[in-house]
Amino acid sequence: MELQQLYTDLILEYNRDRTNKRKIENPTLSEHGHNASCGDDITLEVKMDGDVIADIAYTGSGCAISQASTAMMAELLKGRTVDEALRLVHLFLDMIRGKATDEAQLEELEAAVSLKDISQLPVRVKCAVLGWHTLEIMLDKLEAMKAEKK
Repeated sequence: MELQQLYTDLILEYNRDRTNKRKIENPTLSEHGHNASCGDDITLEVKMDGDVIADIAYTGSGCAISQASTAMMAELLKGRTVDEALRLVHLFLDMIRGKATDEAQLEELEAAVSLKDISQLPVRVKCAVLGWHTLEIMLDKLEAMKAEKK
């Protein structure tokens, strides 16, 4: 089996995975993300335990790439601190933009590394980054709220 077929199968598997496609009861944070170019639409919810993402889930609809990418992100970031999560979000976004290419570093993204070739399909980039960009906005707001309290 070719590597590209393995990646395609992985994307389809995560698109069907419903583990983190659900609502969270009393989320700490919630953020809506929308891709106007193709209609992908998600609501991302996070439950924080101090500085750790205790739970992360999403609802919404969209293409297989946007749904799989968001599922991969949720799986990767659950249990991480905000700083770790932001670092991995930025690594993913840099990978999609073609700025991060070090294979050893990209392995930190686990299943999400399978989306690295999306950068060669510009119309699909927004699909792949929707969940990640939505989480980045959410965590930046969290950091701003913390700074205001100081």
